[in-house]
Amino acid sequence: MLVRLDNVLAPAKLNLFLHITGVREDGYHLLQSAFVMIDWCDVLHFEVRTNSSAITREDITQPLPAEDLIVRAARLLQQAAGVVRGVHIRIEKNIPAEAGLGGGSSDAASTLLALNQLWGLHWSREQLQQIGVQLGADVPFFIGGTNAWVEGIGEKLTPLVGPLALPDARFLVIKPQAGLSTAQIFSHPLLNKESACARITDFAAMPYEFGLNALQRVAEVLCPEVKKIIYFLKGRKLRAIMTGSGSAVFAKINNSVSGDEIDALIVDIKDVFVGSEVRVCAGLFKHPFGGV
Repeated sequence: MLVRLDNVLAPAKLNLFLHITGVREDGYHLLQSAFVMIDWCDVLHFEVRTNSSAITREDITQPLPAEDLIVRAARLLQQAAGVVRGVHIRIEKNIPAEAGLGGGSSDAASTLLALNQLWGLHWSREQLQQIGVQLGADVPFFIGGTNAWVEGIGEKLTPLVGPLALPDARFLVIKPQAGLSTAQIFSHPLLNKESACARITDFAAMPYEFGLNALQRVAEVLCPEVKKIIYFLKGRKLRAIMTGSGSAVFAKINNSVSGDEIDALIVDIKDVFVGSEVRVCAGLFKHPFGGV
């Protein structure tokens, strides 16, 4: 029986586009998007408590809120499955918060996947997703384990596999020093809630040039650096858009761009946008922790 799992990865994601197509009666926004996982990862370590039902967390790199999504995910699964054992979770937090990269949701998903193994539950991904959707709209995607076309409030997933699989790609990802609140973005009066409905076949024909981010206009008002970074990259002939509710911006890197050119661009970005985090990330085809 497993008693510990170390080095469980929780990858970030990028929204290749993001449309808001309406609002439900309960206030939840209806969206269309395509999510791709990238190799910017948090790292979690789990150790089962065999003589206690306590769920505890240790922050290795930076402090997190006491009731963050990791702890909430563990408690929800413990209660739903009637588990009497607990767990101690250590977290190396690398993905920046308030970036639109899905770090908190990914941590929650990796927690559910890891505890499903450690507690010997043998739940399916679909069962875990029913827990995940209670934690956040992005959690079911990470549990699903593949890049996906996403609809509804985030719970309707079409895996981007086979003929729909995304081409191999690298991305330049820039997180400005300032972050953005998802709630503030979605409640802003400038938010466009009536994007045209997209078709997955149109997206598949040009996945890295398709659509826009409907949240970007609001983000540029609340965080001017978002707009400045996008125009800076446009001047370097890179198509850049914001991911999620921001404030991170990304651009696909053409295969013809050399490593030296990328290194020089990163230096320029850090000089101009002081305090920003800049990474070159590879797109992933599946979640780095299988889990089911």
